[in-house]
Amino acid sequence: MEIIEEKKNKNKKYEPILDSIPDWPVYQLSRNRKEFLEQVIVKSIERIKSQRTSRKAIIDELEATVYREQNRMKRNRWRVDPPDESQFWTQIKHELVALSAHPDNNSTKEDELLHRIVDRYAHEIAGNFKPSSYRFARSITQFWFARLLNGARVKRFGAFFSNRYTLRVKIHIVGKVKMLRNMARQGTVVMVPTHFSNLDSILIGWVIHSLGLPAFIYGAGLNLFNIKIFAYFMNSLGAYKVDRRKKNVPYLVTLETYSMLALQNGAHSLFFPGGTRSRSGMIEKQLKLGLLGTAIEAQRNLYLEEKTDEKVRKIFIVPVTLNYHFVLEAPDLIEDYLHSKGQDRYLPEQDKYGSLQMIKFLFKFFTKGSNISVSIGSPLDIMGNHVNEAGESLDPQGRVINPRDYFVSNGEVTVDEQRDDQYARMLAAKIVGEYHRINRIFASHLVAFLAFEMWVKRHPKLDLFGLLRLPEEELEINYEEFRSEFKKLRKRIYEMKDENKVYHATHLKGDADVVIRRGIENVGIFHLKRPLLRNKKGNIITQDLTTLYYYHNRLVGYDLEKFIG
Repeated sequence: MEIIEEKKNKNKKYEPILDSIPDWPVYQLSRNRKEFLEQVIVKSIERIKSQRTSRKAIIDELEATVYREQNRMKRNRWRVDPPDESQFWTQIKHELVALSAHPDNNSTKEDELLHRIVDRYAHEIAGNFKPSSYRFARSITQFWFARLLNGARVKRFGAFFSNRYTLRVKIHIVGKVKMLRNMARQGTVVMVPTHFSNLDSILIGWVIHSLGLPAFIYGAGLNLFNIKIFAYFMNSLGAYKVDRRKKNVPYLVTLETYSMLALQNGAHSLFFPGGTRSRSGMIEKQLKLGLLGTAIEAQRNLYLEEKTDEKVRKIFIVPVTLNYHFVLEAPDLIEDYLHSKGQDRYLPEQDKYGSLQMIKFLFKFFTKGSNISVSIGSPLDIMGNHVNEAGESLDPQGRVINPRDYFVSNGEVTVDEQRDDQYARMLAAKIVGEYHRINRIFASHLVAFLAFEMWVKRHPKLDLFGLLRLPEEELEINYEEFRSEFKKLRKRIYEMKDENKVYHATHLKGDADVVIRRGIENVGIFHLKRPLLRNKKGNIITQDLTTLYYYHNRLVGYDLEKFIG
């Protein structure tokens, strides 16, 4: 089945599927924010106490939480952290010490402390969608992005204020757009994109608006709120905050409960199931099951609350791949990846880019000929089954099935967390498969992959780290040899597209020399040291093999290595 409908979608204007913002699910959630947060708090506490069934277990969990939070504040403070954080956790610690000194006391102090902690977390996580702020942020985003684009294309200052070009020229939205809009009318959509750059959240926000969809709630890394320009837009566009430094049970349960109840209330949602930006540059293979599992739990709960005279609203999962020629943070991300390779430890998000640097980057981006592609995959139900235009789930043979049956035991819908955890793993595997299938290969991806693999094959006795230590003078590829291998690899990609295993940008077709030049010009276009370029002899060289490795990794997983001689 054809996924990429580029010519059909390009430059098309989509009418809103809901005309009035007060009809948007995210607005209804925000309007009832106080009641919704109270629901989140109550449900979170209930879930925590179901996992920690004794008084001692609850106290132990509270002590572990305080320890981790105070340790986090010492080691990894952020500007966005609340100013009273130290005082709050110090007070909780003092009260816990007093409680531990009298373990036989029959008071319910531990319940009070748990409530205060969960209440704080819930208000910290919660988004605050406001229609007026949303309209303003949306218009500012469109204005500045479009004006930067116009100025870049026409190459004169006055063009900055013209309307000659639109963002559609720069950002290509391809794939199952019509089905996505249909599913948003029929049920609740959970969009799950790949995650490579800090630009992803704002880009997806623009895509959602461009496709005529109501605003989505979405989980944005709290680290992004350190960048003031991002903080404003994300606060206005429906983001809720995800602090990946916090690994304690009360926080994680509160975060998952927030997502789950929002979905139950019909709010379209977006989250990056990879959990954080891909530090290796690879398409995510291991997805975080926590937030993904909230979609399954929400669907199960909707079946539990089913009324005989009402049709149960379905939750649809829509994989999306974001395709860039370059990623601003690539050198830092791959450095983190290599530093942690082979080690099972958490790396906190450390962003070295402030608001001014991000504005400079955006200007540079829009003054170059580089493009972005957003590939919309086929909608799935919460079990990973494809659905038809009517939103009906289909088995592998194309027969209509009812996903309610997956939650039925002894004739009734039941709660079975172990079963649902397995369903989350199955769904994650389906999403990863879709990522690779709808991925859109750019010329920059292909030249980076080919060059790095050619150097790998020239030094078969070196491991990755040995290869990365090679001096620049040993890294040169004859252009004619590179061109010959490029044509073979591109032919294989054409075959894979015909087999529905991957897609490629239209610019990958045409004269090989032109495509290679385009790829080299675009890969890592803003890095001080270029990952790939041609020397005076016309041969292929690199100024930064490590960053080239990052861009090479975009095509890992397709077994293309064996087609390189």
